[in-house]
Amino acid sequence: MARRLPNFSSCFALVLTAFVAVWVADTPVALAQEILSEGRSVKARTKIIETFHIGHDDTKFGALTFLGGLELLASDRKIGGLSGLLSLDDGNAFLAVTDNGHWVSGAIKQTTDGKPVDISEIRFTPLLGTDGKTLQARWGHDTEALTLSESGLYVSAETKNAIYHYPWPLITGKERMIGEVNLPDEIRALPRNTGLESLTAAPDDSALTGKLIAIAESSQSDAHDLSAYIVGPNGVEGFSIKRSNRFDATDAAFLPDGGLILMERRFNLRDLIGLRLRRIDGAAIKPGAVLEGKVILEADFKYQIDNMEALAVHQNSKGETILTLLSDNNRSILQRTVFLRFRLEE
Repeated sequence: MARRLPNFSSCFALVLTAFVAVWVADTPVALAQEILSEGRSVKARTKIIETFHIGHDDTKFGALTFLGGLELLASDRKIGGLSGLLSLDDGNAFLAVTDNGHWVSGAIKQTTDGKPVDISEIRFTPLLGTDGKTLQARWGHDTEALTLSESGLYVSAETKNAIYHYPWPLITGKERMIGEVNLPDEIRALPRNTGLESLTAAPDDSALTGKLIAIAESSQSDAHDLSAYIVGPNGVEGFSIKRSNRFDATDAAFLPDGGLILMERRFNLRDLIGLRLRRIDGAAIKPGAVLEGKVILEADFKYQIDNMEALAVHQNSKGETILTLLSDNNRSILQRTVFLRFRLEE
């Protein structure tokens, strides 16, 4: 069960625990048990993050309302390095991908408004190539993002600058890759450590239906735009996103209204650590476009963030839009796996 950070009195904690026990629905873990069924189970515990802005009780951050967060501590280091995320079953389950080529799934216990309370039923298993060998054996395991579309599951790999196609659902986790998406030399030639980092499938009712949006992590400097691509069955077309303040793109996800949320991260000695979310008009994503979007959230070391790399969007049973953010701890004892939830106020 989740272990609260030690900033409450024992009496208050007991009352709050009893309240949460009543308030939290018996969230289903069926989906978490049905995917990666042959994966290895991992013991884990969580610490609840009560406030996003450290030392402050505010929950409103522009268009976002902070619902709550968790720090995940797993018994196996392979659960670290979480770099891509899908939010499943109204937020009750998740599928993630690690930057060393593993699937990770789990169940999320949450309150009726989406506040995460605990993470359980965690399993992991390596991604397999078309030949049944692991991606690590194929040196294509630097997997950074994943997205789900009608044609299946897609995963981006930064070092190879490739997009892998997998079947959905992953019943056992032993399913083989269907194949790689055909990409032009321009994408293949992106720098190995700053290549395809973000990947998301366009909404079904948009002008981009049936296409993927892939975004490079970085560029030579702030004066150079981020390379972005519209990847479709008939080819690939490019557009650009303005880069600024030394932020790198780490993930992206479409909103129910067709808008795009771009998650960016700073992680350097000059700026220390930083997180930024930009909202981009989905209708403006066209070949040759140069886009900037609107900043809807920016945070630094004074907030409960780490190396933020994964973003997922889902709508709950009330029709509310929920953003889930996840950090990559690089499998280091000096970093954390942080799981954050926000509600987007339309």
